Amino acid sequence: MSATLRPIPVQDLTEAQAAEELAALAREIAAADIAYHQEDAPEITDADYDALRRRNAAIEARFPALKRPDSPSEAAPGAPAAAGFAKSRHRTPMLSLDNAFAPEDFAEFAKSVRRFLKLPEEETLQFVAEPKIDGLSVNLLYEEGRFVRGATRGDGTVGEDITRNLETFDNSILPRRLAAPHPASIEIRGEVFMSKADFLAFQAEQQRLAEEREERRERGEKVGPEIRIPANPRNAAAGSLRQLDPAITAKRPLRLFAYAQGESSEPVAETHSGYLERLRGWGFAVNPLSRQLPDEHAAEAFQAEMATQRAGLAYDIDGVVFKLDRLDWQSRLGFVGRAPRWAIAWKFPAEQAMTTLLDIQIQVGRTGALTPRAVMQPVNVGGVMVQHATLHNEDEIARKDVRIGDTVILQRAGDVIPQIVAVVPEKRPAGSQPFAFPTRCPACGSHAVRPEGEVVRRCTGGLICPAQTVERLKHFVGRNAMDIEGLGEENILRLHDEGLVRSPADIFRLAQHTGRMRQWEGWGKSAKGTATRKVANLLAAIEARRQVPLERFIFALGIRRIGEQNAKLLARHYHSFAHWRARMLAATTIGSEAREELGSIQGIGPAIAQELVEFFAEPRNLAALDDLAREVTPEEAAGFAGADSPFAGKVVVFTGTLEQTSRDEAEAVAERLGAKVTKSVSKKTDFVVVGADAGSKAKKAAELGIRTLTEGEWREMAGL
Repeated sequence: MSATLRPIPVQDLTEAQAAEELAALAREIAAADIAYHQEDAPEITDADYDALRRRNAAIEARFPALKRPDSPSEAAPGAPAAAGFAKSRHRTPMLSLDNAFAPEDFAEFAKSVRRFLKLPEEETLQFVAEPKIDGLSVNLLYEEGRFVRGATRGDGTVGEDITRNLETFDNSILPRRLAAPHPASIEIRGEVFMSKADFLAFQAEQQRLAEEREERRERGEKVGPEIRIPANPRNAAAGSLRQLDPAITAKRPLRLFAYAQGESSEPVAETHSGYLERLRGWGFAVNPLSRQLPDEHAAEAFQAEMATQRAGLAYDIDGVVFKLDRLDWQSRLGFVGRAPRWAIAWKFPAEQAMTTLLDIQIQVGRTGALTPRAVMQPVNVGGVMVQHATLHNEDEIARKDVRIGDTVILQRAGDVIPQIVAVVPEKRPAGSQPFAFPTRCPACGSHAVRPEGEVVRRCTGGLICPAQTVERLKHFVGRNAMDIEGLGEENILRLHDEGLVRSPADIFRLAQHTGRMRQWEGWGKSAKGTATRKVANLLAAIEARRQVPLERFIFALGIRRIGEQNAKLLARHYHSFAHWRARMLAATTIGSEAREELGSIQGIGPAIAQELVEFFAEPRNLAALDDLAREVTPEEAAGFAGADSPFAGKVVVFTGTLEQTSRDEAEAVAERLGAKVTKSVSKKTDFVVVGADAGSKAKKAAELGIRTLTEGEWREMAGL
């Protein structure tokens, strides 16, 4: 996979075009996250990946009502624990960072900090700048000063428990005990990496072993599993740390820089720079190039300095992370979506390479969208072997006049996601023809139509299109949805082709077909005739998912524009499956209270609400949902973090100008206290916080007899 951005400027997109592109971006970025974080095999460059995220953010800024949340802006990249590792829940999330690529991006970031905190221009913003190591993030838990558990970042909330592997590190790299004084409990975050020199030696050794294995195989000797040769230091570090056998990890030349803090039972410093000093005192290596900056204006010079030193460093970096130094300000700023408001990663420019375009394949997604994918001669772009790139749509192919056989320029922006920048006309083979985009679905032969004003061509096959059915099933069982182990693409295809699984509910009735499945080679017995436990393991994994959190259940349904974050919003608001289902059915009536309630949920815009209404208005969807609900029990949404606060479970609306905090900060605090923050006042509203120059919302609150609070009363009740 590889990414290519659309030719249409964001300001020229229609709403329909924007909605289609946000869907495509969400799918592409999610696939890139899995390849990078779970499979340790990125297929696109950092820069291309970052370019996709920037495009996504720009479209969402122009069309806020279309914001999805499989939206990359709301979901932390990564994936839950892989098979073979236990899952480990972080006490505080390990989220990712928003990116900057130019001085004006960093300047806007600094302005956003000032706006949120309502700081005057003369107030100095001090930052800590740290080179951004390209490795694998880990979370280290210490209890009473003793190292007790370590985990990968995973999806930001749940990672893989890699404690045994981390325990193979020398004490000088990962201290087993913290020197006093220390908190009773603390999460310490760091980056595990492999130096360039160590990587080259390791890669050469792996290559030698792979060649020896091939020679033994050719001689007919018994050989072990295939030896993977990592493409870059990041892949080597991640693969080494996620070995099932700790003895293998122990042989790998891994290093660690500590750089951040998760949950702590007590404060350890007042500033981030002070925290780094505590880390050094506890025996951790902290990047010696980290520097406290006197103000925001010093950031550009430090970025340029690191760009100059980059090639000569002993390890790979792909940018610089700038963090607000004051920890009390960090706490007030908090997070938005997947990223903290108090830090940003300023990335380096892209790298490029040339290769040959071998083919253009057409893939059919679960919504019927036909997406072209470029298949290229594999090429190393900035340390990553790239073979595939999305071409987005037929307009993109025509605009760049991309043809099979062309020599193309690939760009690796930000060092992860690759994109085709252009073709090289002088290298075009004689007789090449422009690519003819198909007008029929390659999966089912149905007409593929392109509605007026849209850029995506879609299959009209609907329920008869196997590609759409299979893609929906793959989404349903995916790691961020139902997370059913053993139901990868190959097995889903087999079960679908055999007619055993046509709908999500069918998965939970597979036990009825045990005898039939055991007859398949590799399922009940191996090619050598020996028994396997594949069917038993699969059925056990399915049984383990008969109870799932409500937000996972909602996300797994694959309703258009309902990504992970929106699913969480819905689960939090409606609390139970029965209540959600009932209110969605009621919302199908235009002008109903339920429809107004749905549209008032913070983060659920009109376009998302419309998709939900349309889903529940379709009888076949409702029948499939109820069929599934007879097999699966969605768990009620967990209680709020602020369950003991006077705002827990209450609906709060802010109106007017607040004097002591920004509106954004007030809403963020309310949500942390368990409130449901909405945009409009209704009979469901519990409190309206009224600032200066309040308008119609305050008037409506008075008419409905809803309790209003001044800013001072709100702050007192919130404990601020």
